[in-house]
Amino acid sequence: MVNMSRRSAIAGSVGLAAMGTLARPYIANAAATTATVWQVQGFVPEEDAAFRATVADYEKASGNKIDYSIMPFMALNQKAVSAMTSGDVPDLIFHDAPETILPQFAWNDSLVDVTDVVDIQKAKLSATSLACASYYNKVTKARSFYLCPVKQACAPFHIWGDLVTKAGFKLSDAPKTWDAFWDFFKPMQKELRNKGMRRIYSLGLQVTSVGPNDGNAVFMAFMIANGGAGIVTPDGKLHGDDPKALEAAEKSVAYMADAYKAGFVPPEALSWNDADDNNGFHEKVFLMDFDGTLSTELAMIKDKKVYFDEMVTMGLPNGNDGKPVPAFVGAGGGFIPKGAKNTATSKDFMKYFMQPAVMDQNLKGGLGRWLPAIPEIVKSDPFWLDPKDPHRPPYVKEGALGPTLPSYNAYNPAWGQVQAEQLWTLAVADVIKNSMTPKAAVDKAIKRAEALFTKYSFV
Repeated sequence: MVNMSRRSAIAGSVGLAAMGTLARPYIANAAATTATVWQVQGFVPEEDAAFRATVADYEKASGNKIDYSIMPFMALNQKAVSAMTSGDVPDLIFHDAPETILPQFAWNDSLVDVTDVVDIQKAKLSATSLACASYYNKVTKARSFYLCPVKQACAPFHIWGDLVTKAGFKLSDAPKTWDAFWDFFKPMQKELRNKGMRRIYSLGLQVTSVGPNDGNAVFMAFMIANGGAGIVTPDGKLHGDDPKALEAAEKSVAYMADAYKAGFVPPEALSWNDADDNNGFHEKVFLMDFDGTLSTELAMIKDKKVYFDEMVTMGLPNGNDGKPVPAFVGAGGGFIPKGAKNTATSKDFMKYFMQPAVMDQNLKGGLGRWLPAIPEIVKSDPFWLDPKDPHRPPYVKEGALGPTLPSYNAYNPAWGQVQAEQLWTLAVADVIKNSMTPKAAVDKAIKRAEALFTKYSFV
């Protein structure tokens, strides 16, 4: 596994000096204070090690203390909600995917405004990360920044290139449009089964309504590829009566349900959790998967043959209309609950963390599973587009250099509830299990989504 010291990480940051070197913390001559931080556990150990290194560097530079706890994703979500409800909160919560809980907290005026922190790096941050950091507050009746964005991520394709070859195909022949790209892998299933791989499936298509994250992400990628990106607009409105969005939803439901019913998807996919597709891919249960970050590849990085010779990472094909498909991107970072006892140190820590060189150093230490929220970093530091790594460059090009869209949670908290209830993958399940038509299943989902959106008024 890659072993990167803090010194070598900084040394590799060619060009970052032009954006600002490692600076002193922003609290000058303040008495040393302690901030309590809850941090999400990384998918690979290097992520946790990188966070600890950033904390140690900050403590040494500032004299302040960061008292942190690292916990799994779902545990952090549950603990954060419980803390915000009871009022017994930490000083800072550092989260990879806060869009599952952050919009509602901001709506209810439960977070500290961090505009003063974000403004320092605002001109350098990607437009998508800024959108993912800004939420509407029903008390102030305005949007503001409630997340200090450090990282962002998208979903690339993960493919067993060696199995494509074994099936008698060439990955270079893969079509350039969405449905045709997925269809390309279907006939390989028969060929591989004929060669003894009797339990192989073509597609790791996450039709799960148990998830909670992966099924939502996959469905929205299909929606965008079918021209339905406008179902929610930046003004927070749901366009459930938009013919283009409805058509995209019906096509997406139909494709996913048909692929499952035709036997190209493992039967258990209806009840996968967010790790099951990763595990299935690693066990070569299926040929290809569409899943967020490089977690799939990095889990196998110790096996050099697998990592360098067998697995392939690919960005997005064009939509079914032949036009580029923007990647859905979510941003992670730190947010401060109201009631925190040490807001000043929390803000100071995030100002330190958001410096380009610190951000770069930390995310490289985590093996590049998360992309920097500052696009210039991936252009300036050769690490991010190093052609010696077969997986990182296509991921970077998709999520940091290509067209992107923010998660719709940034537009309206209601979308978070749509995702929590997994209305879209439930629509797919209705077609598969309840023999509903795609139109009827989509109408059911839209009706429920409209009810959720009526609870939020941006006046």
